[in-house]
Amino acid sequence: MTPLHEGWTLRAVPGPRVPVEIAGRTVPATVPGCVHTDLLAAGLIPDPFLDDNERALAWIGHTDWSYQTTFEHEPGGADRVDLVCAGLDTVATVRLNGVEVGRTENMHRGYRFDVRAALRPGANTLTVRFDSAYRYAEAHRDRLGDRPNAYPEPFHFIRKMACNFGWDWGPTLVTAGIWQEIGLHAWSIARLATVRPLVTVDGADGRVELHVEVERAAAVPVTVHAAVAGAAGTATIAPGERTAVLTLTVREPARWWPRGYGEPHRHPLEVTLRGPDGRTLDTWSRRIGFRSVRLDTAPDAHGSPFTLSVNDVPVFVRGVNWIPDDPFPSRITRQRLAERLRQAADANVNLVRIWGGGRYESADFYDLADSLGLLVQQDFLFACAAYPEEEPFRTEVEAEAREQVTRLAGHPSLVLWTGNNENLWGWHDWDWREPLAGRTWGRGYYLDLLPRIVAELDPTRPYWPGSPWSGSEELHPNDPAHGTTHIWDVWNTDDYLRYRECTPRFVAEFGYQGPPAYATLRRALSDDPLAPDSPGMAHHQKAVDGDRKLRRGLAAHLPEPRDFADWHWLTQLNQARAIALGVEHFRSLRPVCMGTIVWQLNDCWPVTSWSAVDGDGRRKPLWYALRRAYADRLLTVQPRDGGLALVAVNDGGSPWRAAVSVTRLTLAGEPRAKTTLELAVPAYDSVTLALPAELARPDDARAELLVAEAGEPAGRALWFFAEDRDVRWPAARWEALVEPVTGGQRVRVTAATVLRDLSLFPDRLDPAATVDEALVTLLPGESVTFTVRSPAPLDPVALTTRPVLRCVNDR
Repeated sequence: MTPLHEGWTLRAVPGPRVPVEIAGRTVPATVPGCVHTDLLAAGLIPDPFLDDNERALAWIGHTDWSYQTTFEHEPGGADRVDLVCAGLDTVATVRLNGVEVGRTENMHRGYRFDVRAALRPGANTLTVRFDSAYRYAEAHRDRLGDRPNAYPEPFHFIRKMACNFGWDWGPTLVTAGIWQEIGLHAWSIARLATVRPLVTVDGADGRVELHVEVERAAAVPVTVHAAVAGAAGTATIAPGERTAVLTLTVREPARWWPRGYGEPHRHPLEVTLRGPDGRTLDTWSRRIGFRSVRLDTAPDAHGSPFTLSVNDVPVFVRGVNWIPDDPFPSRITRQRLAERLRQAADANVNLVRIWGGGRYESADFYDLADSLGLLVQQDFLFACAAYPEEEPFRTEVEAEAREQVTRLAGHPSLVLWTGNNENLWGWHDWDWREPLAGRTWGRGYYLDLLPRIVAELDPTRPYWPGSPWSGSEELHPNDPAHGTTHIWDVWNTDDYLRYRECTPRFVAEFGYQGPPAYATLRRALSDDPLAPDSPGMAHHQKAVDGDRKLRRGLAAHLPEPRDFADWHWLTQLNQARAIALGVEHFRSLRPVCMGTIVWQLNDCWPVTSWSAVDGDGRRKPLWYALRRAYADRLLTVQPRDGGLALVAVNDGGSPWRAAVSVTRLTLAGEPRAKTTLELAVPAYDSVTLALPAELARPDDARAELLVAEAGEPAGRALWFFAEDRDVRWPAARWEALVEPVTGGQRVRVTAATVLRDLSLFPDRLDPAATVDEALVTLLPGESVTFTVRSPAPLDPVALTTRPVLRCVNDR
């Protein structure tokens, strides 16, 4: 394909909402890109991520926009010349030399237009006009009748990235543009229209059932040749036919395994289309992985499980939810995706769920997930709304689903298709039925159309109608005893200790908020001083009553903040505590519970949210807590039957044997009771050991703790008998030694008193500085070493004092 990415310009089509300073202006445009990024590059709008600039840019989504470029073309004798548009956002009219060649109304699919009749030798002018997404959506809403959704925006009446219209973690930035590649494809005789490898295993052997569809420009026989891992096959497609199926059997290939279970082996699959004379007409290639995927939902004594098995090994899902990493997808580079997915992998995550209010993720995303051994759950793109099933939406939904299932079928990381996010639950519980008044709401997509498409095009993977979903319309869709569940009453109304009252089969969403890193806030906000309710902070808190819920959570567990530095530290800590408590509890229920997917890994801008990695890519304390809670070997103390138990969870492939010392101590480090337990945990299993009463019952709950030590790699588990706000903490005292190392500094802290959740925040001194560890509790006399990476040395005094070095009892 010949890219058409140069020489583009952008202008606003005259309209009542176009500002005077932009009306009539033509600016350079970057393709792939979008309106917001082009206007920002031209200096015509402020950065929408800073302060409350987002509010001043609402007019962009209500405006029509025109992109234009001129390119040279010399006819080369090809049978066909197509204009290939991999992604147009969203309501576009495409004209070549003034001739309309196509229209689009779906961001989530590609388009190909035969432009031979409009092309000229020499200079050609290509124009793409984007009509307002709001006007399009509102027109369909008015025509079909409104339907309920989670936000006062018409995102469910247009096939566009829903979160462009704002979410409880994201800005409202309704953009438009040529957001993926565009170019001319000249071809003759035939081309590969689709290649769909269905990869399975049969005993020790691998099997590829390769479905090929060609588009023709000539009625002649063509030949398809395919090869992978030493196996090869050829098929001839006769004149008048368009499809072929080749079956390749690979003897004992190295399998693809998810993280923690083996290596993610992949094998190059090469497909070649040849004409009658043997000349190559088209090629296609991808690295595939041989593995099996099974979803077990057969009823049992506890309800209905939701257990993913890969290569016949049940996998406890240690997952995170994924949102688009930027409101403007063209800014998300492969390098940025690699960094974000590496952050997931380094936090011991083994599955990433691509949430249904964003996009079908890119080839780069899936290739990286394949290479890292990260499992991927891909939602179809429906979220938190009642979606119309009338035309043109049903046709568009079917077209995008067929395209995306075909596009992603070859990726071994993809293990589950999900019909929607929270819509089946919404219809059941969110007072939709009366306002719907019998109108369609999406049920036909989730329970009929989409499962039929997956069964036809990708029968190698399971499909689940929604998240959450209990497996049957006879059951409540969010019944924790069946299928998948979302737990949001903890954040919205209840204390996070309530997680321990839940016995879910699989938790597909649960989360707790915390603010972004301090350096991220200072970059994004001009508030002086920063305060929890200062204007910028308030604008970058999108959740309903978010600050009140943060305050409620702090009041239940931690000391009252004295200033913003305290508030920032303690709310981040409380977020980490909430999720770690939930994850450890759910993992301790294995095998009844077989998965947790934390909301959420990432952010798309600087915001107070549920993320572990903030909008500038900085790791919050939650990330460090998640790394520990998601470790292959987890030691945790849990309340059981009125007492306490030690639970050892082994997600490794070999048995875990260890002697565990369990000691009840005073805060001064004086032992009150002690025992030693022998652990013998089989691979992929857990063991629960009740603790003796003398360990579980303190003499003074406000001045004692329980410490369980298993040695590396599991480390220690702690249990405090009282909430931090009620503990009689000694004033924190420590000695700190700072020494230079290549690329940064090493900070060794030795505790003179107990130090609860000791953490270091070097980004307060240099926005580029990072640290390798956080949330370390030290007993008197113990030490920890933090390694800080920074471009330049940091002041040792500042590095070892408040607000950079923090613990709960540094008051």
